[in-house]
Amino acid sequence: MMPVLAIPYPVIDPVALDLGPLEIRWYALAYIAGILGVWLYVRRLVRNERLWGPAGSPITKRHADDFIVWATIGIVAGGRLGYVLIYDLPQFAADPISIFALWEGGMSFHGAFLGMILAMVIFARLKKIPTWSLIDVVAAGTPAALFIGRLANFVNGELYGRASDVPWAMVFPTDPLQVARHPSQLYQAGLEGLVLFIILAVLIYRFRMLRHPGFVSGAFAAGYGAFRIFGEFFREPDTQIGFLAGGLTMGMLLSIPMVIAGVAMMVWSVRRGPRQPAPATG
Repeated sequence: MMPVLAIPYPVIDPVALDLGPLEIRWYALAYIAGILGVWLYVRRLVRNERLWGPAGSPITKRHADDFIVWATIGIVAGGRLGYVLIYDLPQFAADPISIFALWEGGMSFHGAFLGMILAMVIFARLKKIPTWSLIDVVAAGTPAALFIGRLANFVNGELYGRASDVPWAMVFPTDPLQVARHPSQLYQAGLEGLVLFIILAVLIYRFRMLRHPGFVSGAFAAGYGAFRIFGEFFREPDTQIGFLAGGLTMGMLLSIPMVIAGVAMMVWSVRRGPRQPAPATG
């Protein structure tokens, strides 16, 4: 039943700019803004020598500039491939060309996460820079991109929440049942985006944890996984999959290993100790 005090859904045209045969959607702009935002934040982190201690930053602004292309490829390819394999393989098998219709939406965070990890590992090895330090600075800015992405999901009226009678529930125009639901995209934007960004910033600026390679990466993985699991209690499960055994959703199932791995990474990083300056030569 729709609650009496339900908030009207602020319908926003998903097309930001219509140029005739070319449509620029907010969803695409969100990805661009997210990638650029992470890039600018990474540049800021690597310039601040106080965050790195005596060893200094092993990553330069040039590294950050060069990596943005790798990041874009890793996110888009991994996110799309992950969505295809996890959520809707039969449909894409019947119409393979639709895999490239990125403007219609359909990206998996967990796929993008793995694609980004692969891009960072390859880039770090090619440039001969510490892999975990690169992953740390990228992870530090990623919640900002997630915040923008979840807002884009809200604009698209996709990934909405479960039916609810809370006063702030909304009826999404894309919902075939037309019932009031949690605006779970906004919950996730706040937790996976804003709150997680603040937590990582405190670890970096207050506790100087960039000096411990892998710690910020672990905190991101554990934090995102925990917030995603919490958010799944309010988000409508993907129609292609629904609930799994024990009431779990696919989002929960994929996030549990992230929490475990993230906590293990933080413990390993602390035990390993801070990064040491390179020995003097000559």
